[in-house]
Amino acid sequence: MDFELWWLILVPVLFGLGWVAARVDVRQMLSETRKLPDSYFRGLNFLLNEQPDRAIDAFIEVAKLDPETVELHFALGSLFRRRGELERAIRVHQNLLQRTDLPDRQRDQALHELAQDYLKAGMLDRAEDGFQRLTGTRFAADALRALIRIYEAEHDWPRAIQAVQTLQGLVDQPVPQAAHYHCEQAATALAATPPDLEAAHVALDAAQHVAGDTESGTAPSRVRIGLLRARLAALENDARTERMQLQRVVTEQPEFAGMAAPALFANHRQDGTQDQALALMQSVYQRQPSFDVFDAIFQALSKDQGNAPAWHFARDALKKQPSLLGLDRLLQAQLQRPKEGDAPADADDAWVSDADATLMRSLIGKHTQRLARHACSACGFRAQRFYWQCPGCNAWETYSPRRLEELEGN
Repeated sequence: MDFELWWLILVPVLFGLGWVAARVDVRQMLSETRKLPDSYFRGLNFLLNEQPDRAIDAFIEVAKLDPETVELHFALGSLFRRRGELERAIRVHQNLLQRTDLPDRQRDQALHELAQDYLKAGMLDRAEDGFQRLTGTRFAADALRALIRIYEAEHDWPRAIQAVQTLQGLVDQPVPQAAHYHCEQAATALAATPPDLEAAHVALDAAQHVAGDTESGTAPSRVRIGLLRARLAALENDARTERMQLQRVVTEQPEFAGMAAPALFANHRQDGTQDQALALMQSVYQRQPSFDVFDAIFQALSKDQGNAPAWHFARDALKKQPSLLGLDRLLQAQLQRPKEGDAPADADDAWVSDADATLMRSLIGKHTQRLARHACSACGFRAQRFYWQCPGCNAWETYSPRRLEELEGN
């Protein structure tokens, strides 16, 4: 390649142009900085010094002096919402939406912020309207996620399902709780008077389709489907299908076996094969002991074989795994036994006196009530019964099937 002399002239020219452009940018930045009120810099200083209250007052002064500071209005609205001053946040975002000169992009942002204000304030109808108006905007996916939360709170499962399907059309993102929406529909159909068995079948088939997806399906959702199918089969007097569904839950998800055990014992009791159910549940208890399985075995023994076998089972279980909940059942067997007969013959198995048993139950009663609860792993909300969705924080599948005493003992 031949060297041209004019290349030597091009280099300093390009350097000079760059220097001029830099000077222009610096002058423009300095000019814009001089236009900013002193309150803006005071606000920044307060934020840096972790004085949010004084920072907000300074930024409000800036917004009054220069109404063109749209981004500052957004920042103020967000600060108000986080602090719980929802009326002020709503007013800021409403004022932005009333501006006729606001670009479409910022108008969509203001509408999204206002809908979030309404949602946090509990005004679900206004929040729903705001999020629905964001269809087709850059906030569409976030708006759909918020709509799903609203429909969950309203127990509007058909619209929640529709919103999930729309969301999955926009983003490649699994929604694990989608199977539970169909399960909620099935549970509602089964609880109707009379039960809507056909609607329950349709809902459970849809839930099975969602849960069968390796990305969207979870073990708890599949357990719930199995339990609901067993309940549906029982209503249809299909004992064989009910037993199959319950046994599948027990064998495939033994941590949830306690939820299936009472129905499984009742199913086997219909044809006198409760010994098979007892053998299955005892094998599960040996591999993975839990209070609910223990209680199901205890109640089955007490009902089918008498109080003494139940007492012996509880005593042996306590030796292997000490538990206040188990001790409570042992004392229950003590107090419920017949006054004569049905008592252990061995000296080592002698019953304590009824007075002592009553005293012991009263002493541990409050503790067992506390320890027999389930707890949400997300917010810590405690409840006597198991929930698929936490009533405290509305999170899905955050309850362990194990009781507090079992969790605290691990």
